[in-house]
Amino acid sequence: MEALDWIVLSGTLLFIVAYGVWKTRGTQSVEEYVGGGKDAKWWTIGLSVMATQASAITFLSTPGQAFHDGMGFVQFYFGLPLAMIIICIVFIPIYHKLKVYTAYEFLENRFDLKTRSLAAVLFLIQRGLGAGITIFAPSIILSAILGWDLRTLNIIIGILVIVYTVSGGTKAVSVTQKQQMFVIMFGMFVTFFFILGYLPNDITFGKALKIAGASDKLTILDFDFDFKNRYNFWNGITGGLFLMLAYFGTDQSQVQRYLSGKSIRESQLGLVFNGILKIPMQFFILLVGVMVFVFYQYNPSPLNFNPSATKAVMESSYAEDYKMLEEGHRELEVQKKIAQNKFSMALELKEYTAVEEAKLHIIDINKKDQANRAAAKAIIEQADNAAETNDKDYVFIHFILTNLPRGLIGLLLAVILSAAMSSTASELNALGTITALDLYQRNKKGNLGEKHYVSASKAFTLLWGIIAILVACVANLFDNLIQLVNIIGSIFYGNVLGIFLLAFFVKFVKGNAVFFAALLTQVIVIITYYYLIHIYPPGQEKLSYLLLNFIGAGLVILLALIFEGFERLLGNQALNE
Repeated sequence: MEALDWIVLSGTLLFIVAYGVWKTRGTQSVEEYVGGGKDAKWWTIGLSVMATQASAITFLSTPGQAFHDGMGFVQFYFGLPLAMIIICIVFIPIYHKLKVYTAYEFLENRFDLKTRSLAAVLFLIQRGLGAGITIFAPSIILSAILGWDLRTLNIIIGILVIVYTVSGGTKAVSVTQKQQMFVIMFGMFVTFFFILGYLPNDITFGKALKIAGASDKLTILDFDFDFKNRYNFWNGITGGLFLMLAYFGTDQSQVQRYLSGKSIRESQLGLVFNGILKIPMQFFILLVGVMVFVFYQYNPSPLNFNPSATKAVMESSYAEDYKMLEEGHRELEVQKKIAQNKFSMALELKEYTAVEEAKLHIIDINKKDQANRAAAKAIIEQADNAAETNDKDYVFIHFILTNLPRGLIGLLLAVILSAAMSSTASELNALGTITALDLYQRNKKGNLGEKHYVSASKAFTLLWGIIAILVACVANLFDNLIQLVNIIGSIFYGNVLGIFLLAFFVKFVKGNAVFFAALLTQVIVIITYYYLIHIYPPGQEKLSYLLLNFIGAGLVILLALIFEGFERLLGNQALNE
């Protein structure tokens, strides 16, 4: 990186941190610190909700996901608009009517303290892990690409977030996320137009889409009833719906964003804004990844995008084998470019037979390329078991660092780190709030005053920031970082969502039945994940992880109804005796 990149990067991040601290100075009350003063406008809520979900993982992993697997991942979000409507109609009016600071306060009013505490603990477990991953994701990739020390990066990102989150609470998170979303989307649009400018002169955007389509990268809808398939239409509107309902309706990192709204209407408009724009935003980010794929049809690419994995194999006894694969990879790249030129020429001449023949040739080359890359991964694994062979998360950052002009590289790195900061700030803010209000305040005898609980919220936020940094320092990459976050959420979210659905709609079920149903459900979901998903290689699972949300929600409702029935039956028998 050049001096200009460092200036852009550091200037952008320091401005965001300083702005957050300055805008929220003097925060003293619980309502200001936790509730954000309850004066947020709908556009602030909408941008804050989007920024909370759009972590660095989104901007690192999603383009790489599209590069390898195409646009199908967008189906994951198909349940989101419907989830936003349900939350606007059901969740928001109840939360505002009860004037709660956390989603779990409602559960004590409806059930009992132990159910509230259980839901809060489940949230703390999964979101605490999630906060560590949102720090870890950009750190490990920037470390591998730039040669920076991984732990130092974890600590730097963590400290930057902690400074303004502890200082200003919910309002600091909301006001900084507007700036972060501007930086993020500006950087992505600039990158998109640079990619188009780097394509050969005769390759227009329309032709680039046809080139991507010839390699099956533009398949958006998959109506196959295959529950093993992670991303198809049916899993998106079922498992995706339940995941989004749980995430936006019961996850405090999101609930806290719209509870800061000036009114019910402002909160609802903020979520509708998110529901309308989220799918187009994800579609655009995936499209950036597809355009990166088209770019590499005409330009050299590494056999594996992870430089640390390549370094590991080149320093091993398998170096010669890997060099042979690299030679084959270069030959395939030449064939690929020739095939794309033939395809482009056939399109211009509008010769259907020639177009189909060229397309078949491209598919054949792609299969050889995939086999070559798979062989490279196998050699890397043999050379170093600890090396990360999956390179989806490295595709986009490799393109940024090797092709974009100076200054813009700094901006894109600022995009990645801003996204990490925005989502991590929301998570730490929520973790501190839940710990302070749902566990500490609720279980501590006596009222110690607002200043004490504001101080407690700040202290717990700082503690969770330190825990997140520690989690980041010991985390390991899974198949794909964006999937890892969603898998962790899916293991816990369905259960919590089921508890809330019981609270909203099944009035005769009491706290004991729900509490024990939730405990048993969590055990069953974890066992299901392990034996049907975790032990199988990626792509060969027996169940889509998205369906864990549906299973968890359905199971806790069913078990609670059974337990309540038994409890009432035993109670009636006792009365008769």
